[in-house]
This record gives sequence, structure tokens and C-alpha cells, in this order.
Amino acid sequence: MKFLQIVQPIIAILLMAAILLQNRESGLSGVFGGSGTVYRTKRGVERILFISTIVLAALFIGVGILNMFLGKA
Repeated sequence: MKFLQIVQPIIAILLMAAILLQNRESGLSGVFGGSGTVYRTKRGVERILFISTIVLAALFIGVGILNMFLGKA
């Protein structure tokens, strides 16, 4: 279907943006004396971004599988 071939790249771009916008908790901060082992809950925009990343990944996989099965018909 032409619709799925248009939607899949759009979801892929949104998924890449959502992944790149997320904060990294640790990194090199532990090496330079930072507290890299502190665990905290996600709140506000960070939580929305985290949940939207999961939803976009599920949509991307679902559209890919649907495109695979409907593309052969």
C-alpha cells in the first residue's frame, strides 16, 4: 500500500528525533566526579518523550510488519 510506504519514513524520522532528544543519565560524569549512579523518576516532558519513544517504536515495527505482508499481495 502506498499509504504505509509514506507513513513508515515519517514514523522513522519522528522516532530518531525522540531518541536523540532524550537525556543521557551517566556518560563520563562518573569519571570526573559527577554522580552517575543516581536513579530518579522521569517527570514532565522527559516522561512524555520516553513514552512517545516506546509508542513510536511499536508503531514503526507494526507498520513494517504490515507493509511486509501487504506488499507481497
